[in-house]
Amino acid sequence: MSDPRTPLLHVEHLCKEFPVESGIIASRMSSKKVHAVNDVSFDIYPGETFGLVGESGCGKSTTGRCIMRLIDPTSGLVEFEGRDVGKMGRRELKQLRRDMQFIFQDPYASLNPRMTIGEIVSEPLIIHRIMPNREERLAFVRELLDVVGLNPEHINRYPHEFSGGQRQRVGIARAFALRPKLIICDEPVSALDVSIQAQVLNLLTDLQREYGTAYLFIAHDLSVVQHISDHVAVMYLGSMMEYSDWKTLYDEPHHPYTQSLLSAVPVPDPDIQRSRRRIILRGDPPSPIDPPSGCLFHTRCPIARPHCSEEVPALDRVAPGHFCSCHFAEPDPIKDSSVKL
Repeated sequence: MSDPRTPLLHVEHLCKEFPVESGIIASRMSSKKVHAVNDVSFDIYPGETFGLVGESGCGKSTTGRCIMRLIDPTSGLVEFEGRDVGKMGRRELKQLRRDMQFIFQDPYASLNPRMTIGEIVSEPLIIHRIMPNREERLAFVRELLDVVGLNPEHINRYPHEFSGGQRQRVGIARAFALRPKLIICDEPVSALDVSIQAQVLNLLTDLQREYGTAYLFIAHDLSVVQHISDHVAVMYLGSMMEYSDWKTLYDEPHHPYTQSLLSAVPVPDPDIQRSRRRIILRGDPPSPIDPPSGCLFHTRCPIARPHCSEEVPALDRVAPGHFCSCHFAEPDPIKDSSVKL
């Protein structure tokens, strides 16, 4: 994944394991570990959006939390502006979190119900000792609320007085208060209605255009990241299955898992939608405590062969800037195995 530019964020061979510590499962599998993130590598460049997509439980959110050191990775390298995040002390981490912010998935749980939205948005400024003058700080918060589409006069209202979309706008305002260089967006629209999702995505795009902020955009829906991402990586059971620029990934998916996800994305044209072939995957995702041998996807793959259960496919380059982890990587690899609905 070489690029002549210098990345803002460099992630290399990132792994995160969680021990199984309690309950009946632990007594039977005392040496078992959950491989939440397994050998994930990618780069994010200034002002760009990197989409990380996959089913619930595939390790997307854990990847974001490891990058920001909200949890410590088991192994691997995370560099922000050339600095090793894993080796940072408390003071360096505080500076890092001034340059790297987080937008959480649940707008209902991520805001303190006992604080006004003015206090919530100004809290990062107070923690990092920016704008010590209270009047200046409140004026800045009012301006920021206006930028994200909220009424500045509502600065003294509490989160319960706002809708889900408005609360997420408060979370976005809080993340942008420090003018960070990178924001990790952890499924920021998944809890919102579809019409509100579009508004929030457009807001994030406008703010990125204005401030030049880079995004790590985590989502489970490929249609959500299609118009906001420059590059997209697809994860399955903690590992990266495919990586490319968004247009190549959508036009020529080389991994059967990516192709199956894309087949579920609705198309606005009803004639095209009726004629499309939907790919139905068999079974459920395996348990991350006891993942399958060989290719992690082979138990659900329509084109799997005996070889797939024996050897782990490498994440190989299939085209310039396009990488895929499949023994049978080719454009649209699932042919007659798809099901027409």
